[in-house]
Amino acid sequence: MKCFRNTTDIYIEEDTVITLGKFDGLHSGHRVLVEALCKEKEKNGFKSVVFTFSRLPKEEIEKKKQPFLLSMEEKETLLEESGVDYVIEYPFTEEVRRMEAEDFVAMLVEKLHVKVFVIGTDFSFGYEKRGNYGLLQSLSQNYGFRVLAFTKKQKQGEDISSTRIRNAILNGDIQTANELLGYPYFFEGEVQNGRKIGRTIGIPTVNLTPHERKLLPPFGVYASETLVDGKTYLSLSNIGKKPTVGDDNPVGLETYIFDFHEEIYGKPICVKLLQFIRGEKKFESVEELKQQIQLDITKILQTVDKKVSV
Repeated sequence: MKCFRNTTDIYIEEDTVITLGKFDGLHSGHRVLVEALCKEKEKNGFKSVVFTFSRLPKEEIEKKKQPFLLSMEEKETLLEESGVDYVIEYPFTEEVRRMEAEDFVAMLVEKLHVKVFVIGTDFSFGYEKRGNYGLLQSLSQNYGFRVLAFTKKQKQGEDISSTRIRNAILNGDIQTANELLGYPYFFEGEVQNGRKIGRTIGIPTVNLTPHERKLLPPFGVYASETLVDGKTYLSLSNIGKKPTVGDDNPVGLETYIFDFHEEIYGKPICVKLLQFIRGEKKFESVEELKQQIQLDITKILQTVDKKVSV
């Protein structure tokens, strides 16, 4: 997969099928578009393109940043796994913000040889969001492309949306968030050196520092899966500041991997959250913390399906 990152210098010689959007979370509703994109690619021999912006337009206009469900790197990983050929992370400049909808379409057709647009029926684009499905359809004959449009996917009678997923995560309802995402909410990173307090109580852990803009669920303990060297293990993860062992710890993700005894400092791992177990708590002693963690481990083993995904 090839990525164009934060550049307007984009060009693809082959005919393409394209889908456009923010794709925050790349949730199961987004997957409908990506799957249709890849089907068109296979059926017609086109190259598949996912077009997004390197910075969210709403953030640029309102000058207010919001946490994301996926970093751009995580998004690229999932898109590559889906079989996408190109990802374009286009800069949202003032010139782009003021580009009329038809000019935007003309630019894409010229630079990317677009033969099929795959969009949601609620998709809007161009200056002041004047472009929509109807405009694309009306331009299709002049520019020689087709339009495939899909209504939003629903679950339990409501649209699947990034906002709905964010609310579930912020409420600690990880199971609902995962159902809407279509995969477990995850954190990627390299294992860092910690204070190794877990080793002293017989519960060695690995530490990650979440991306500063990654959306965090409530601080506490979660049942999780941890992917190491292509193999997935059941695990227990704590998100928070570890108040029992200090008053000024940075926010971190600390994970105890079940039945795992390897040294993996500096290695990339992926921690996938499965279920909220309890909130973060400051214990009177490390021994009391150890007793609670043992109870947490027992609860995870009793309540979580141990046939973890690979």
